Amino acid sequence: MQTHYLTLQRGAEYRMAYHEWGKADNPRVLVCVHGLARNGRDFDFIAEQLSSEYRVICPDVVGRGVSDWLPADLEYDMPLYVEDMQALLKHLQLAKVDWLGTSMGGIIGMILASLPETPVHKLVLNDVGCRIPAAALERIAIYMGDHGFDSLSAVETYMRNTYRAFHDLEDRQWRHLAECGHRTDESGRLHLHYDPRIAEGLKTSPHEDIDLMPFWSQVRCPQLLIWGEDSDLLEAGSVDHMQQVNPQLDVLKIAATGHAPALMMPAQIQPVCDWLLNR
Repeated sequence: MQTHYLTLQRGAEYRMAYHEWGKADNPRVLVCVHGLARNGRDFDFIAEQLSSEYRVICPDVVGRGVSDWLPADLEYDMPLYVEDMQALLKHLQLAKVDWLGTSMGGIIGMILASLPETPVHKLVLNDVGCRIPAAALERIAIYMGDHGFDSLSAVETYMRNTYRAFHDLEDRQWRHLAECGHRTDESGRLHLHYDPRIAEGLKTSPHEDIDLMPFWSQVRCPQLLIWGEDSDLLEAGSVDHMQQVNPQLDVLKIAATGHAPALMMPAQIQPVCDWLLNR
């Protein structure tokens, strides 16, 4: 794996990091984009497995991981994230990619896949659909914030208690999440690896259901929906509605799992790899 940076200009400059696996000249490319409070290193396990077949690009969306935080006069919002991903694809000269997106990363992919001349050839949505319930947004707003920790073990304990959908992870995988998911301030105290302003915006904005059907109804490429059976963000009614609109949608249901499946265990990784390579 190699980490690179792309400088973006939205009035002020900021850098977006992306982690790259596989051969740079491989024409088969997979872009993996993480959830709201996560980072591109979440995909290390599936990226490593696919790196012999794909060139895998895993960006840290701005404000997360080792990407820069946005200048104060710019807002963290979906239009900016979509523009940043379009800029990344242009920078890498990628006219066609497959897309794997968890939660927020899936929304970005859905929007890109809905465009008339979309670069998205295959779309994998990890536990996100055509409707985002307000109650799920309220739950996420509660756990997000500028938490401070005294040790890496404390970060790991917080993640074990918060990310209940990751209940099947091994100890080494929890440690990986903690190592890649924290930053250290000048005093040596540890914090979660995202700009606290993202959490502040989520807490202060009104929580209403988000309707993504205008985008979903325009998606024409092959689609796989990964559904955590116990998810509060992707409900059964949304899955049914998505299949009615796009009957070609394939669904992979992960039993006894909430939002969102980690895609780190072989039992979750292998079906996704099989679909990408054979669909």
